[in-house]
Amino acid sequence: MGTPDVYDVVVTSRPKLSMAERKRRLVSDELTESALQLLALKGYDAVTIDEIVAAAGVSRRTFFRYFASKEDVVVQFLADMGTDIRAELAARPAGERPSVALLHAVGVPLAACSDDSERALSVVQLILRTPALLARFLERQAQWRGDLTEELASRTGLDPEAELYPRLAAGMALTAFDTVLQRWSGSDGAEDPAELLDRAFVVITPALDAAEVR
Repeated sequence: MGTPDVYDVVVTSRPKLSMAERKRRLVSDELTESALQLLALKGYDAVTIDEIVAAAGVSRRTFFRYFASKEDVVVQFLADMGTDIRAELAARPAGERPSVALLHAVGVPLAACSDDSERALSVVQLILRTPALLARFLERQAQWRGDLTEELASRTGLDPEAELYPRLAAGMALTAFDTVLQRWSGSDGAEDPAELLDRAFVVITPALDAAEVR
């Protein structure tokens, strides 16, 4: 059995899809994979839409049915990553400590990075080193923070409008995630992202598990 790649993170955590939706997902995934491979190999500015559709074996019309631009391919990839993080947090056992639940949640995309490190590293470096893509990545992280805040509020019973904990905890987990990506990317993959995440959570676990603090 092959290992999952960075473009196919925890698909089992997503809702079941109809046949038509599954077909759309397959086409979207194929376009995303082809685009990200080319962008990472040649650089964001050097790749054309024609090259992407040729690599994916589809028409320009099909591409624009799914994406408005090259940038939107990466944005969708990031959106899927955020969906998987939230889904994993929602699926964790109700009585689990927040630090453990959040470690597993943000660890989902990092596990995919470990499973397919060469390809994943090229995509992460593409995003972090391309100003336009980095800006969209930070924009998406702000949305992830809101999503994780909602999930943590539900898990802890704390009102995110009245209590500081849910938003702070979500922010700490995502800061750890971002720090690990930066460190892993900067080391050109020499360090293990899963090990880095464990080390990061050692630092923030005491605060994450202080959910009773008002």
